[in-house]
Amino acid sequence: MNTISHQAESNQIQQEVDWLIDRAQRAARIFSTHTTAQIQKIIQAMSHAGKEKAEFYAEWLVRDTGYGNVNDNVKKNLDCSIGLLERYQAADFIDPVIDYEQKIISFPKPAGIIAALIPSTNPVMTVYYKAIVSMMTRNTVIFSPHPAAKECSIHAIHLMAEVAEKAGAPAGAIQTIHNPSILALNCLMESPRVSLILATGGPNRVRAAYRSGNPAIGMGPGNVPCFVHQSADITVAAQQIIASNSFDNGLPCVCESVVLADHSINPQLKAAMGRSGGYFVTGEAEQKLRAYLFSNAGVNPAAQGKNALWIAQQAGFSVPEDTKSLVVTLDAVGADEPLSQEKLFPVIGYITVDGVQAAIDTALAMLELIGKGHSAVIHSNDPVVVARYTAALPVCRIAVNTQGVKGSSGVSTNLTPGPVIGTGFFGGSSVDDNVGPQYLVQWSRAAYPTDPEISMGDMEAAVAQLLSS
Repeated sequence: MNTISHQAESNQIQQEVDWLIDRAQRAARIFSTHTTAQIQKIIQAMSHAGKEKAEFYAEWLVRDTGYGNVNDNVKKNLDCSIGLLERYQAADFIDPVIDYEQKIISFPKPAGIIAALIPSTNPVMTVYYKAIVSMMTRNTVIFSPHPAAKECSIHAIHLMAEVAEKAGAPAGAIQTIHNPSILALNCLMESPRVSLILATGGPNRVRAAYRSGNPAIGMGPGNVPCFVHQSADITVAAQQIIASNSFDNGLPCVCESVVLADHSINPQLKAAMGRSGGYFVTGEAEQKLRAYLFSNAGVNPAAQGKNALWIAQQAGFSVPEDTKSLVVTLDAVGADEPLSQEKLFPVIGYITVDGVQAAIDTALAMLELIGKGHSAVIHSNDPVVVARYTAALPVCRIAVNTQGVKGSSGVSTNLTPGPVIGTGFFGGSSVDDNVGPQYLVQWSRAAYPTDPEISMGDMEAAVAQLLSS
């Protein structure tokens, strides 16, 4: 492409993005005046529409991308649609809060225009989640889908937009780039009219969000060390590890990556993992597996998001029909051991450690490679061990005696529920929590003097008058 035609293409893309932002800006002005009742009606309609289409989109994305499996994607789509309605109420992000004791009245205010990146590995659930939480907080949102999942992502975005507008959202509240490209994405992220970027995706896309000059919340890669201490319930730990590592064929970043098995319970844990669907790959089969999964060019993308049976077949060996995860025993973790790094398929490393400090040292070595700030797992019924492990690791969430995929995302724990995993300062993010709607509003606080002689007056009446006007 010559310089003139390239410039013409760039100008056209810039104009298209500017048009989306113009619409979003007009919608944001209208949206900021919507009441709690109006917003609740919108998010209810969107959540129910997402529920109705959960299986439809799960089948579509698996068929088009080749990633994951339908049943687990249905679960993810439900959790990020009707599940949001069960966890949050619009009032929490719209109604003023009066604190008479602290003498502060706080007004939540929307960010404005959100640029939302969509990954190829979890596209529909991410569209659902970011669209609904944006509407819940009276923000407008412009999506940038990943090219590998463009069709199903854009269809889901159009569904959310149509349902939201029918329920009362202004036109342009939910939009998308229809021909995703690096240039279009950068035009969107670098616009001074964009208020916040929610960057989910590969490291290059996340780093570009941080370089944009706009506020950005990025999600870094995971590489989850899972320590099984001698005090754990071995049978339960094994079941949870295999269920989590194999969920949606290992695509979620909170799936366990390497098991750190306490030496004293090593035989029992191996046997229990085998009974739970873990197949230990050894000898010639291990060589075939490594040759298929890894090369000098890196990870084989054809294996990502595929199930254990399919991977074994492609690698050239057979496994029992009930196999859920392929397990490979490691001698050490490090840059020369690709199985000790993040994986997007149901293959899990397994290494024996001699006690708590050895587990910590091994986990730290893994996290130095990749995954700082993200998450870890521990199975232990000794509070001292849990405390030591948690205190030592540079991650922002540790799931205890539960599946990593459920615990770290707030499904089986009381962590903030959500699939958008903030990695904190450790992982180069501004947020160390799972990113929920509370991060899409900011608060204006009117603070009265602490002097007890000075009163706030009847602030409730004042707020009621304001909201009724």
